[in-house]
Amino acid sequence: MELDLTKTAVAFVALIAVSVGGLIVAPMMQDSTVLMMVMPSMVVFGLICLAIGVGHGQYRATH
Repeated sequence: MELDLTKTAVAFVALIAVSVGGLIVAPMMQDSTVLMMVMPSMVVFGLICLAIGVGHGQYRATH
C-alpha cells in the first residue's frame, strides 16, 4: 500500500476521532476537558510523531 497525503490525513483524523470518541464515551473525564485539553495535545503529539516518522522514512529510503 502506497501512502500519500490523502491516506495519511484520513488515517490521522480517524485515529484521533476514535480516541477522542472513546474518551468522551468513557466516564473518566468531562467532555469539555477532553475536547479542550486532551484532543489538542493528541493532535500536536501526533503531528510531531508524523513528522519524525516521515523524516526517518525519507532517510531510510535514501541511505
